[in-house]
Amino acid sequence: MADHRGISGGGEPEHGGYRNGVATKTAKAGKGTRADGTKPVAQNRRARHDFEILDEFECGIVLVGSEVKSLRDAKVQLKDSHARVEDGELWLHGVHIAPYAYSFGRDGHDPDRKRKLLVHRFEIEEMAERTQKEGLALIPLAIYFKEGRAKVELGLGRGRKLYDKRAAIAKKDEEREAARERRGLEKA
Repeated sequence: MADHRGISGGGEPEHGGYRNGVATKTAKAGKGTRADGTKPVAQNRRARHDFEILDEFECGIVLVGSEVKSLRDAKVQLKDSHARVEDGELWLHGVHIAPYAYSFGRDGHDPDRKRKLLVHRFEIEEMAERTQKEGLALIPLAIYFKEGRAKVELGLGRGRKLYDKRAAIAKKDEEREAARERRGLEKA
C-alpha cells in the first residue's frame, strides 16, 4: 500500500527528503560531482608532493559574484598560494581567480586579492598555534563546490626536503607495483 509520498513499504522517497532529521538524497549526482556531493574545481597536486600534510580543514570562502562565476568555469590557479592567520582571521593569499569573461568595469574583481576564509574560531586558534609552535604551513589543497557553496580544502603541512620527496615517490611506486601484482593474481 502506497503512502502519501508515492512509495510503498516505508522506504525513502524517490526525490530525497528527511529521515530522522537528516537530509537524504537518492538522486544521481550531476556531471563531475563526486559521491559525497562535492564538485571539484581545482586541485593543488604539487602541494601533496612538496608538503607532508598532517591535518586537513574544510573552509568556506568569501567571494564576489564574478569570482563565483569564474570558479564555476574552473578559471582558478592554486599554484604558490598559502593561507595565513592575521588578527584572528584566516586569509587566503596568492590564489588567482581569472576575471569572468562577461563582467566589465565595476562588476569585475581583482584576480589576485587576498580572500577571507570562514572557519570556526577554535579551528583558527588551533591553526595559528600549530603554525607558530611547530613551524607548519597552511596550504590550499583544493577548491570545490559543496551544496552550491564554494569551499577550500586547507592542509596543515610541513615542507619536505628533496630526499623526503624521493622517499615518498619510491613508496608510492612500491604500493602501485604491489597493487598491480594483486590484480594480476586475482585475474589468474
